[in-house]
Amino acid sequence: MSGESHHPNYVRVWAALVVLLCISVIGPMFGHRELTLITAFGIAVVKAYLVAANFMHLKFEKRLATYMLTTVLVFMFLFFAGSAPDVMKHDGWQWEKPGIKAQVEEGLAHMHESEHEGSGHH
Repeated sequence: MSGESHHPNYVRVWAALVVLLCISVIGPMFGHRELTLITAFGIAVVKAYLVAANFMHLKFEKRLATYMLTTVLVFMFLFFAGSAPDVMKHDGWQWEKPGIKAQVEEGLAHMHESEHEGSGHH
């Protein structure tokens, strides 16, 4: 029976996940947007860790699983950091996205018109 002592108490982990779910559902009802976002992402990270560590048994795997997960996360971050500046801009050295740029400018102009109409300025 000594081999069973290292397994998690699944009911306790499930109960913790349910409590965290309730907190993340009730949180937005207080109306603090920034606090809600920080709390929601924090709770999501904790829940992801609990699921991966206990239900996917990563807590009991060899270090290879940790190294593989870390490597994947590093490569995802590098891919995002390398591609996001180009994807989030409308032009670059040898390329241009005029259709997207026009849509964004049109949306901004419409937004400014709506703000002025709402405040009584024409």
